[in-house]
Amino acid sequence: MGKLAFEMEIIMKNSAWIFPGQGSQKIGMGKDLYDQTELGKSYFNLANEVMEYDLKKIIFEGPDEVLKKTEHTQPAIYLISFILGKILQDQIENPIISAGHSLGEFSALAIANAFNFEDGLSLVKIRSKSMAKAGLIEKGAMAVIIGLEHQLIKKICEDYKGAGIVVTANYNSKNQTVISGSQFAVESVMKNSKKVGAKLTSMLNVSGAFHSPLMRPAREKLAEVINSIQISDVNYPIIANVNLKKVKNAQDIKYSMLEQLENPVLWHQSILKMKNYGVDCFIEIGPGKVLQGLNKRIDRSISCVSINSLSDIKLLNV
Repeated sequence: MGKLAFEMEIIMKNSAWIFPGQGSQKIGMGKDLYDQTELGKSYFNLANEVMEYDLKKIIFEGPDEVLKKTEHTQPAIYLISFILGKILQDQIENPIISAGHSLGEFSALAIANAFNFEDGLSLVKIRSKSMAKAGLIEKGAMAVIIGLEHQLIKKICEDYKGAGIVVTANYNSKNQTVISGSQFAVESVMKNSKKVGAKLTSMLNVSGAFHSPLMRPAREKLAEVINSIQISDVNYPIIANVNLKKVKNAQDIKYSMLEQLENPVLWHQSILKMKNYGVDCFIEIGPGKVLQGLNKRIDRSISCVSINSLSDIKLLNV
């Protein structure tokens, strides 16, 4: 029995499913799902119809700079995460609770039956396009700061008095925070963070100031689509990025999806809250292992496995 199969046998009944956001993509992801499963192939083809271009070709062939564009990255990750989640649902029991990092919240909601695949992808399509457009309206930046606690970084942002704005955007782990805002303001907070002991500050390769007030231009269009689709109560609770509440009904789901555009992702706090619900293991569903890595920084006692390919799922039956 493989290590993954052994771990999964122990924790199948008390799992929390978590879904990644931007940054987890890579060229060729999901090729096994398309080539080896009819379900995967059908969703890839359906995605092309919804997107009205060949998303599959971009995912499989790139080039990298095209896949990295927000308007392609978000639908691509949603697609792969959804297929993996649907296949996994046929293998093990549903989780007792779930969450997704930023974009991943849409994947989590879709797998929990808040909306169907097509409506979810339509939401992601508009979200990604609107966010990309907002990034063109006012050029923004994001940076990761490692080695300082959240509250200190938040205070440094609040104390900034120069041109533009800067806010905390992602609380990824106790000592890893992402900031977002105007280019000069972000650079200033990076410098001030280094002065007070940050181990590392690094600009992120993104096209806008996500999870900041600079994303407000994207709000109206996303709200229109959210209000136009059928949203149902979920099969199990989702921890919302924006306020850590257990989202279950349509009204709360709409609020969470819209508010996270301009507000920080409370990921570190979400993981700890889910742990308190009796979770024995976290299962990351989607490309990459970013969230598994963050979990190790948040709480090393937390068991976490990644399901990012068909072979990972097949190991469950070993």
